Amino acid sequence: MTRTARSRSAEPAGSPPLREWLRQLPLLGGQAPPFDPATAPGEPLELLVEWLHEAVAAGVPEPHALTLATVDAAGRPDARVLVLKDVADSALWIASGAGSPKGRQLATVPVAALVFYWPQQGRQVRVRGRVRVADAEHAARDFLQRPVHGRAESLLERQSRPLDESHLSDEFADVEDLVHLEPAVVASAWTVWAVDASRVEFWQSSPDGQHLRLRYSRAEDGGYDRQLLRP
Repeated sequence: MTRTARSRSAEPAGSPPLREWLRQLPLLGGQAPPFDPATAPGEPLELLVEWLHEAVAAGVPEPHALTLATVDAAGRPDARVLVLKDVADSALWIASGAGSPKGRQLATVPVAALVFYWPQQGRQVRVRGRVRVADAEHAARDFLQRPVHGRAESLLERQSRPLDESHLSDEFADVEDLVHLEPAVVASAWTVWAVDASRVEFWQSSPDGQHLRLRYSRAEDGGYDRQLLRP
């Protein structure tokens, strides 16, 4: 294990105290498009797709990127950024290796939270719900759409392991050759998860601080209750 010395200060010489500097940075803002919660659709994922298309049209970089939050068996949280794979069957679909930290956590505690943030539009969307595993056919289809390098790495099943001299060995080259020779080979551990949209909140900023917050909550009949929240 490599150890590093603890820095005495995180602030560049001559700069204002970090606390004061952070207070001077712009607040959540952006150019918010028109949004009337009264005319929002009854299904939250329909509105999510609308907002996603608007983010693309506005030139938001990587609008399909999201933060996935999970917890382990001890209740310790984890979060990382990945990409949205699909929106279908009242769920948002994501993918990774089952042996990755996120995969192990989702297997142990099958609940998750997702956050989209589009700063250019002053918008974010929060999703929370239970997680289920897609069938093998769905996972194989997603895996085969990945770049060759990504498929080779997934076949080795070494995500998040310490990086050492083994990455320079012939092991990866052999697997990459296999991917080229057998383009239909699929990593058995590759998994697609569906995060159920049991609670979805749409947040849009306002210059006067009267931010709009519209929350959808799954009702007992399978539909959704909608409620405006205070900023």
